[in-house]
Amino acid sequence: MKSNERFYAADADDSSGAVASLAALAQPTRLALFRLLLEHEPAGLTPGAIAAKLGLAPATLSFHLKELAGAGLVADRRESRFIWYRANVAAVEDLVGYLTENCCRANRGGHCAPACAPGARAPSTSRKRKSA
Repeated sequence: MKSNERFYAADADDSSGAVASLAALAQPTRLALFRLLLEHEPAGLTPGAIAAKLGLAPATLSFHLKELAGAGLVADRRESRFIWYRANVAAVEDLVGYLTENCCRANRGGHCAPACAPGARAPSTSRKRKSA
């Protein structure tokens, strides 16, 4: 499958896959959950470990994992009697590629400046939550 193909299988205007991924991440608990799973790549985490780290009730965690899995952003694997969840890094790379594929097209004929290219950015620093 060509990079970004899952986001516009029908034609270039079909962005339903990207919209589903962005919608799944546009919720604070799911975003925190996804970022936690990225931290623990490639092994992943069990639901018990996720719940303990994020302070979530099992039913709440299950709901959010289902939403992320439905968007193709997390995968699970069974190991004995445990289920391990991990981030689907390839899906996120595809999403970033889809979002940036037209970068600089109008100004440079499709050639991005080094600072604009998706792989050129340094990881962001941790942000502190605002206190209420």
